[in-house]
Amino acid sequence: MYMKKIICVVGTRPEAIKMAPVIQRLLKESWADVKVLATAQHRQMLDQVLKLFKITPDRDLNVMAPNQTLVSLTAKLLTELDIVFKEERPDAVLAQGDTTTVMAVALCCFYNRIPFGHVEAGLRTGDIWNPYPEEMNRVVAGHLAKWHFAPTDGASQNLVRQGISPESIYMTGNTVIDALLSVSKKEGALDVPINDNKRLILVTSHRRENFGKPFEEICRALLHLVKNNQDVEILYPVHPNPNVREVAYKLLGDNSRIHLCEPLDYLPFVNAMKRAYLILSDSGGVQEEAPALAKPVLVLRRETERPEAVDYGVVKLVGTDFEDIVSEAQRLLDDPEYYSQMAKGVSPYGDGFASERITQVLKQALSGS
Repeated sequence: MYMKKIICVVGTRPEAIKMAPVIQRLLKESWADVKVLATAQHRQMLDQVLKLFKITPDRDLNVMAPNQTLVSLTAKLLTELDIVFKEERPDAVLAQGDTTTVMAVALCCFYNRIPFGHVEAGLRTGDIWNPYPEEMNRVVAGHLAKWHFAPTDGASQNLVRQGISPESIYMTGNTVIDALLSVSKKEGALDVPINDNKRLILVTSHRRENFGKPFEEICRALLHLVKNNQDVEILYPVHPNPNVREVAYKLLGDNSRIHLCEPLDYLPFVNAMKRAYLILSDSGGVQEEAPALAKPVLVLRRETERPEAVDYGVVKLVGTDFEDIVSEAQRLLDDPEYYSQMAKGVSPYGDGFASERITQVLKQALSGS
């Protein structure tokens, strides 16, 4: 049988986490000639994940640059991707999620008439400006994809409402659960001096729409929670973006019970989630992962493209207002019954076999078997 060349593109840490199970599964297929292309929209954090999953890119565009604009990043990606696609002439290209990398991959595939498969398709907030620029990126990718690998029924319905043919939509579950279940079985040192007798609040915050005053409000809320709860410590792996890093260290760096650290590798981060009492985050991936580990999540956003966990009652939107963050976090710290309602250990996002389903769709489409 003639082997079909599939290029799997990863640009950021979340993409690598969610694409790793797909790459690993496709590499087992005799009909698939799998090539991994790293754009390195995030450099260090991407490399950490690829190392964990033992994935070595065949091509690396290394596009990351300090303080680059979305325009310059997009232009660079399109130019470099076009060169690779013309040289490699793949039968299909896969990418995951909603980053600028994914949008550029979808557009470049369209320009080169290459079938594009969108992993984690169909997420929507309905507000083109929130999250920015991710909502626009996922809409563009959604209209250019040949295969839409939707994580939930709600995501599938979003695509249908936007005019996508139901025949091109495959409800697979989310590959992040594949990755999480695999990694959570491993032991890994946290390497942060957390007091085992304290309740740990794990924090992640990095979204562009929270830069400035919203992020300052988040930091004020964290300081308040530590001051008013002597049995609480906070662990915050700080994103390298200067808009986050400089403010976090300025406002939080002097508190002995707030541990600021470099971004954690995925294995230690999973262990940190398992160790946490509750999680405050504006990350999409954390909204998917933490409920499966029975950890309540307060989302530092007013809207989410992942409403299923909210509907399940295991995730709650609190935004970036100081009072809202403090009141909801304090309720979880003070009310055991309320805490147990959110710490149910249920996930609407998958069963660990999403990568298998994606592989089978591609096998049928590309090899006819």
